[in-house]
Amino acid sequence: MTVVVLGSVTWDVAAFASRLPSPGETLLGSGYATGLGGKGANQAVAAAMLGLTSKFFGRVGNDEFGQAVKAAFTDFNLDPSGLVIDRDAATALGVILIGADGENAIIQAPGANRQMDETDVQRAGQEIQDANVLLLQFEIPLEVTLSAARLARQAGTTVILDPAPAPSDGVSGSVFMAADILTPNEVEAETYVGFRPHDKDSGIASAQRLVEIGAPTAIVTMGALGAAWATQAGETGFQPGFKVDPVDTVGAGDCFNGALAVAITEGQALPAAIRFASTAAAISTTRSGAAKSAATRVEVEMELKRIRD
Repeated sequence: MTVVVLGSVTWDVAAFASRLPSPGETLLGSGYATGLGGKGANQAVAAAMLGLTSKFFGRVGNDEFGQAVKAAFTDFNLDPSGLVIDRDAATALGVILIGADGENAIIQAPGANRQMDETDVQRAGQEIQDANVLLLQFEIPLEVTLSAARLARQAGTTVILDPAPAPSDGVSGSVFMAADILTPNEVEAETYVGFRPHDKDSGIASAQRLVEIGAPTAIVTMGALGAAWATQAGETGFQPGFKVDPVDTVGAGDCFNGALAVAITEGQALPAAIRFASTAAAISTTRSGAAKSAATRVEVEMELKRIRD
């Protein structure tokens, strides 16, 4: 059983402060950290930490950050052979500001991520066709994401698409139809459906609207509030959020997607898969970092057992 990720990878620099600064304001922080990031890489790490074979395909620059990314892959037991060195672009850099409540603001300089093209799909082609699940995002060119999705679905590989960051000019319903499962958060959902979900009912309504637009299945994540879903078959549901003391919410959505891919690959029904993914995401918010905050299989199973008991 395998999960393949085609997408973005960054080297992250995170600064911590009592709160996020206002525009034009300078704050003295309490510290900083560096590490592996990018939605694609985070998702690949999340799946691997939960015990599944995970393969990532993406690009880095011929620079110090690119070397740091490759070393981090080795540390996370990810195969770095899927990383191509782009000699015409720098490694993508994520600049992250994190407040004491765990909330964050992120600027990503996309670098080599935006240079991905059809050749990247071709070199990942056999792995995509052989995989159980393909994870995709919008941090690489849209045409590359859609090409990979088409290849995967032709081969019967389940496609999970995190439509983030939401394009400023929007996307057509045909883009959502390219995936089996769409997983926006509440901010992205607002961009696509015109209102921001803020509770169970509005969350389900937004998921239903995404299905009407074209998504076969839509899961809308709403942070601590929980996750709502809807399917073309008319099924809907809501998974309440798990109560934790958040330290850093960076990467929680990516952890959700990686864990969802694991659960789907293992044959869990959608409600159980969402519960599994929500648990992993909640655990990830209790520590700092993007990729390195991913939950382990033992942690998730222990938390699910505690909830059942």
